[in-house]
Amino acid sequence: MKVLGISFGRKMGNTDILVKEALFGAKSKGAEVEFVNTVSMNIGRCIGCGACSSGFRQGKDAKCIIKDDYHELEQKVLDADAIIVGAPVYVLQPVGQFKDFVDRFGPMHDMAAMKAEQDKRMERGETDNPVDPRYFKKRYVGYISVGGATTKNWVSMGLPTLHLFGISSGMKAVGEIDAYKMGETGNPVLDEALIANANTLGVKVTEAVGKPDEEIEWYGEEGTCPVCHQNLITLNGTTTVECPVCGIEGKLSVDGDKVNVTFSKEQQARARGTYEGLLEHYLEITGFGAIAGPKLQAAKDRLPALLQRYKDFDKLTK
Repeated sequence: MKVLGISFGRKMGNTDILVKEALFGAKSKGAEVEFVNTVSMNIGRCIGCGACSSGFRQGKDAKCIIKDDYHELEQKVLDADAIIVGAPVYVLQPVGQFKDFVDRFGPMHDMAAMKAEQDKRMERGETDNPVDPRYFKKRYVGYISVGGATTKNWVSMGLPTLHLFGISSGMKAVGEIDAYKMGETGNPVLDEALIANANTLGVKVTEAVGKPDEEIEWYGEEGTCPVCHQNLITLNGTTTVECPVCGIEGKLSVDGDKVNVTFSKEQQARARGTYEGLLEHYLEITGFGAIAGPKLQAAKDRLPALLQRYKDFDKLTK
């Protein structure tokens, strides 16, 4: 069993220390561990070229054409059985390098898209060209958000954003730690409870490997959403609310000062990180062509004129 620790923080900084401590916990349970710090890695942003998906539909592996260190980290994630991801929060959310990696990793490892392509290849008799089996591997993940602020709402988007890491490939989130107040703490090693918490997170993630989801007990605060355990809720003016991380609907009720939100089993089963939830999105985006194609065809003669003012933007604004 291999547990990968990824730190998007400074070398030997707070995030490094907490991720490494989690790996100590994983190692105590017999896991082979590997630690990666990404700060010195060149991981550029997704440029939206679509080469990864178009190549995949042509029977090739889903490869990003940008030549940088993304590929090294991608392979390490694919080879891992479980992952501990830690990132510092500077402006409410994890650092940008984390999101750059997720933007490139997510679309290329979408579980529903992988399954659909695999089915197509088998239907065509391409048994010698299967989709990389690592794309279908069940992985388990723990998240560590690290912030300096004493006021918790200054790191409020840290953990919810970290959950984006595992959604597309259907990783099972086992637990999380919101390590804020680091400005007062000085160094994680001075907080024995925090160090013990990180170590236990590594243990819990390791012990979860191979277990069915329903047998895994969440490690961390329960949260409002029973799937991602975050407390974010989107209001739309009715008592039907939504978890913005999982995309599932719940019913809100108020009892005095207490607010309750309940999510049905049916809604939980279609959360973004499940195959059912990802399939919904896959069918949605693969249907774009049938909708947008006729619109573009009908407007083909007038589109050039409509777009010309945008091509001439620099000239028209001088």
